[in-house]
Amino acid sequence: MHTLIKEIDYGTPKSEATRMVTLEIDGQSVTVPEGTSIMRAAMELGTKIPKLCATDSMKSFGSCRLCLVEIEGRKGTPASCTTPVAPGLKVKTQTDHLADLRKGVMELYISDHPLDCLTCAANGDCELQDMAGAVGLREVRYGYEGDNHVFAKNNGSENFRYQPKDESNPYFTFDPSKCIVCSRCVRACEEVQGTFALTIDGRGFASHVSAGMDEDFLASECVSCGACVQACPTATLTEKSIIDKGQPDHSVVTTCAYCGVGCSFKAEMKGDEVVRMMPYKDGGANEGHSCVKGRFAWGYATHQNRMLKPMLREKFTDPWREVSWDEAIDFTAKRFLEIQAKHGIGSIGGITSSRCTNEEVYVVQKMIRAAFHNNNVDTCARVCHSPTGYGLRQTFGTSAGTQDFKSVDKSDVILIIGANPTDAHPVFASRMKKRLRDGAKLIVIDPRRTDIVRSPHIEAQYHLPLLPGTNVAIFNAFAHVVVTEGLVKRDYVAERCDLEDFARWEKFISDPKNSPEALEAITGVLAADVRGAARLFATGGNGAIYYGLGVTEHSQGSTMVMAMANLAMATGNIGRDGVGVNPLRGQNNVQGSCDMGSFPHEFTGYRHVADNTVRDLFEKLWNVELDAEPGLRIPNMFNAAIEGTFKGLFVQGEDIAQSDPNTKHVNSALESLECLVVQDLFLNETAAFAHVFLPGTSFLEKDGTFTNAERRINRVRPVMAPKQGMQEWEVVARIATAMGYPMGYTTESEIMDEIARVTPTFAGVSFEKLDRLGSVQWPCNDAAPEGTPIMHIGKFVRGKGRFMVTEFVPTDERTNRFFPLILTTGRILSQYNVGAQTRRTANVAWHPEDVLEIHPHDAEERGIKDGAMVSLTSRVGAITLRAVIADRMPQGVVYTTFHHPVTGANVITTNNSDWATNCPEYKVTAVQVTVSNRPSDWQAEWEQRETEHKRVAIKPLVAAE
Repeated sequence: MHTLIKEIDYGTPKSEATRMVTLEIDGQSVTVPEGTSIMRAAMELGTKIPKLCATDSMKSFGSCRLCLVEIEGRKGTPASCTTPVAPGLKVKTQTDHLADLRKGVMELYISDHPLDCLTCAANGDCELQDMAGAVGLREVRYGYEGDNHVFAKNNGSENFRYQPKDESNPYFTFDPSKCIVCSRCVRACEEVQGTFALTIDGRGFASHVSAGMDEDFLASECVSCGACVQACPTATLTEKSIIDKGQPDHSVVTTCAYCGVGCSFKAEMKGDEVVRMMPYKDGGANEGHSCVKGRFAWGYATHQNRMLKPMLREKFTDPWREVSWDEAIDFTAKRFLEIQAKHGIGSIGGITSSRCTNEEVYVVQKMIRAAFHNNNVDTCARVCHSPTGYGLRQTFGTSAGTQDFKSVDKSDVILIIGANPTDAHPVFASRMKKRLRDGAKLIVIDPRRTDIVRSPHIEAQYHLPLLPGTNVAIFNAFAHVVVTEGLVKRDYVAERCDLEDFARWEKFISDPKNSPEALEAITGVLAADVRGAARLFATGGNGAIYYGLGVTEHSQGSTMVMAMANLAMATGNIGRDGVGVNPLRGQNNVQGSCDMGSFPHEFTGYRHVADNTVRDLFEKLWNVELDAEPGLRIPNMFNAAIEGTFKGLFVQGEDIAQSDPNTKHVNSALESLECLVVQDLFLNETAAFAHVFLPGTSFLEKDGTFTNAERRINRVRPVMAPKQGMQEWEVVARIATAMGYPMGYTTESEIMDEIARVTPTFAGVSFEKLDRLGSVQWPCNDAAPEGTPIMHIGKFVRGKGRFMVTEFVPTDERTNRFFPLILTTGRILSQYNVGAQTRRTANVAWHPEDVLEIHPHDAEERGIKDGAMVSLTSRVGAITLRAVIADRMPQGVVYTTFHHPVTGANVITTNNSDWATNCPEYKVTAVQVTVSNRPSDWQAEWEQRETEHKRVAIKPLVAAE
């Protein structure tokens, strides 16, 4: 039976104290941690004290005066939300005197609130309405006008009149006439989100919520995370979807399909229609918070351009034709078998998706190994975090981050390098900012001055704007300071690390060539600042490193990951709360897609295909002989396709034609294929070259699991049936069966059970356990039946930690007089990855196009005005986009995002890649910028493809309806 999940609100946050206190509430004894509020203690007993300003996601405030109680031996009626428990207290929550006080307070609220409950969008979900009933209010002596005290400015003068609704935000409405000035929205913006966009202006009856000086919500600093909407106890802040569709009647807990934070949400429904997504308080990763993408940008799942029917064509230049699932599956299997018969077993392969579930990814890699009979499988992690897997495995022994997100609450020094968490991982960034406001120190190493460098109540102790491509040099300089100034934690190293490796590394890093002074000209960062930051990290207490694609997407990405591991071990910052080396994964299931054996040289759990014991395990379970030789990586597939030896490719939920570097090279490879199969929601850039299109499922239709950046395995539950009629893993299993390898799964839980049988780190994972516990972090096995939040406690997974020599090798990509600037890339808050999802939502209100940020000096030299169209040219291509003059980057560095395919950012990125993993060097491209008044050739090509996609997208939708 479907029901609406209502989570308990305890009124005030949980106390983390270990000492317990016993008191009496309404004659009942209760024992709670010291520091607990009386309100929360009462709720532990099941006694609900009336409240309006209190909620357990924020500190107690004590302004509404509804939660008054009486305490034996004390005068007055203190607020239960601000009064802590004490041993032996005797509290009464309900007396005649308290009832009269609460009714009087509620009368005042109601007199200043319009009583349009029957037509109000919050009817049935309004705390003011609930509290009026809870206190027994039956009449109001002060009138029912309701808008007497709504404050507004009129021609510069202040007066009391009706203030119009603010409809500017695409996702929610602000109706000041219904505001009771409880401050919950303001406090949520401060305490939960950390943006400080809202405030209370005015005093007394003139008090009102403001989003900025004479600004509406859209123009303000509001980031639309939804915390204020969630906190509002009335209909002042209301989702437009609730206004349009009414209150939900049931909900399903599932997991967001955007970034690697892995937030849990309640999908609140009417029938099979989503009304809103509410962040789930019991979500291990987000604990009730959200960002604009997860909270609001889910409408792409029902977008009109979504494809719902399989399609075929003989050549990619032919028009598409709709077919049945049977015909599409049979065609795919037959074509792949024909290619192998003609060109050999290794002539086909596949790419798994970091946006699909673990179960879906597992079935795809199994199809390739068992039905294609080769190891030509790779994943989009190749182009983002493959150096993370390589570097951390070499040093620590496992290919994943070391901490859970809560760990940052115990950090004393936070070092962020090559990551922009406020834009790319905003929910975790909010948690991080809270710790920084509470006193942790911050070091940011990034060419660009990201928002976290300086934001309300936060300022980094050090921002080191290094030149792109010099990450290894600056970390070598950090380590040089630690070693030569006697800051190494020698006891830790002696106990936990391989001493021969350490001695070799220590000799290398002590060389004066690695000093901050020697590397200053290379990194562009003052030696004194490097020394100061290194000392702070080594001596400031618990030091935690958080990093992103600005570390991995370089020619020395793997070297840099090992350099971070070296520094963490040398300073003793691995193996406990508040420390660690923590990759901030870009997509929702990057970690999971790697865990599931998506690399050409590894089975699930990162075990090599050449390992006879491991391969024997899979061969017995799968009942097929498996190849012992690693297969092709994505770049190898492209090269082999152009050479004519690789002819068939299955692409699961990735737009490689937009996301991979050197777009012209990728397109040439795709054009060379005899059979390209794309499984996705929309006709994307890759589908322009496809012969088969298999419509996929959105996260709202999937059943399975995602694994986030902290190794947390979260359940993904379907809230509706697959709109195209079949789950993605079912399609893949049928293709494998048609190719001669039967796959007989009947449910997603069966697939996870098989994953657990063959993967040691998942040995204890099952849907039953995840449904019972909420989530677990791998390793989850007999040694850790409920998961492992912190890795490498006591010892490293590999035994002894291994220090690696990290010689700085400059990238081959150099500037010259023709290409004098360096382009680096990144993300923006409102958009996600290649924009396939977010561009099909109202998020385009904040970011309708990619722009080029250019330093004022560089712009002036080139005669570029703010907002002018410019040509961005590299050694491999050219694109046109709009310039924005900004001083966020050092002189000589320009920056853009890659969310809009019309921009074609990867048209100009090169084929340079990481030496160990082939991860592309997106972050360093030599370019020139000039004023332009015409679109690039790429944009003309894109417009032509987009016109065809739009034409095709209409027919399947109509047919489905």
